[in-house]
Amino acid sequence: MIIEVVVVSTSRFRRFGAVDEPEEAEDLSGRSILERLEAAGRSFTYRLIPDGAEEVRRAILGSEADVVVLCGGTGLAPGDMTIEGAEPLFEKTIPGFGEIFRQKSLEEVGTRAILTRASAGVVRGVPVFCIPGSPSAARLGIELILAEVDHILHHISE
Repeated sequence: MIIEVVVVSTSRFRRFGAVDEPEEAEDLSGRSILERLEAAGRSFTYRLIPDGAEEVRRAILGSEADVVVLCGGTGLAPGDMTIEGAEPLFEKTIPGFGEIFRQKSLEEVGTRAILTRASAGVVRGVPVFCIPGSPSAARLGIELILAEVDHILHHISE
């Protein structure tokens, strides 16, 4: 199984371009995710893209990975379009992911968790997870994903 980590950040993309490693873009969140994937013995790829619904759609539809994790672009700022790009592609939603993410976030950040738009669904047989871009949210998101990704893949393939 290959997990593709796609960090969505226009500011980083403008500064560093299309990089293949989080260190090349001073990306703490991406590094945190990859460290956790390494520790879990998972195979992965990494890339950086700018914000935008079309960019997100291209990343999802162009992926050859078994799982796609989009990190960043989930906020409420006008340029945050990860959710708007991903959710229309979902053939099935996984609402429990966002619900549990917000519940865990409530424990960490209090009522600011109401702003969290973490989301997940299935696109062409591939689970797609959208998580916020802060390092703490990235850590939480990848922990939740790793806890259930094998189970999710099993159900998708039935």
